[in-house]
Amino acid sequence: MSKSIVDVRSPLEFNHGHVKGSINIPLPEIPSRLEEIKELPPPVVLCCASGNRSGQAATFLSGNGISCLNGGSWIDVEYKYQNI
Repeated sequence: MSKSIVDVRSPLEFNHGHVKGSINIPLPEIPSRLEEIKELPPPVVLCCASGNRSGQAATFLSGNGISCLNGGSWIDVEYKYQNI
């Protein structure tokens, strides 16, 4: 399964731990980096600390035609996608 994992936490949070292979695009930067996100292989799996920020990002991206899903916590995403 091809996937792109985008962590929408702050760079400081991301640097303290993240899913291997994920990219960090903080939630406030999502709108300005929309074209970059459109180039990622779908589906885009979004994660953060709890699922709140990634849910906001998923709503925005879905509304802009991007195939994505809210993966919730980065720890949950790491566990779920570690062998994919």
